[in-house]
Amino acid sequence: MKLSESFFYTLRENAKDEESTSGNLLVRSGMIKKTSNGVYMIMPMGHRVLKKVENIVREEMDRTGAQELLMPALIMKSQAAVKRLAAICLR
Repeated sequence: MKLSESFFYTLRENAKDEESTSGNLLVRSGMIKKTSNGVYMIMPMGHRVLKKVENIVREEMDRTGAQELLMPALIMKSQAAVKRLAAICLR
């Protein structure tokens, strides 16, 4: 599919409510779109880039003999909970 035929747009100005520089660049480049606080949609171009990065990481992991692991997305309220989970997962 040609870029001109896809749902793709960019912004010239900074996003009003985006705090981080990286998030602002992703919004401006059309990779993601902010729908509400902390909730983003991955746009078609961002999805394509994400899949390519996943494949690169997967190939490198396969080359070293590592195993792939899928984990649920968790939103931790406290820093202590994050540290406990990291200690369990990284044994």
